[in-house]
Amino acid sequence: MAGTNINRVIITGNLTADPELRALPSGTSVCQLRIACNARRKNNSTGEWEDQPNYFDVTVWGAQGENCARFLSKGRPVAIDGRLRWREWETQEGAKRQAVDIIADSVQFLGSREEAGSGGFAGGGSRGGQVPVDEGDYQPSQVGGVSDEDIPF
Repeated sequence: MAGTNINRVIITGNLTADPELRALPSGTSVCQLRIACNARRKNNSTGEWEDQPNYFDVTVWGAQGENCARFLSKGRPVAIDGRLRWREWETQEGAKRQAVDIIADSVQFLGSREEAGSGGFAGGGSRGGQVPVDEGDYQPSQVGGVSDEDIPF
């Protein structure tokens, strides 16, 4: 029996361009994002730490993609939870190309619109202040017969 494969990626970074929203002939919305995520490396010749950016293409489907296009813009920090997709194609000149993309299962908006305009997320700030919230997500659960004394911590 074969083991279970896991294809999961969680990444935080800043948008390098405004989101691009389009609709498929079926009416399904799809949004393309490009994320920059810095890695810190020590330069052996100077001894200084340097940021080395990595760039990722992200695809967001449906209503979540529409919200990304509506509320996000270049420079805005985001957290992406999704899976990797490998694709291959041939150019018009006959050259083979390959790419690995991220298919987002969820996109969390970090920082605020104002922070994005002033250089992005610096590790603090509000989280997703302009994102519409479903207040039903914060209702207390209706678990019967449990009191505070029953909770062990």
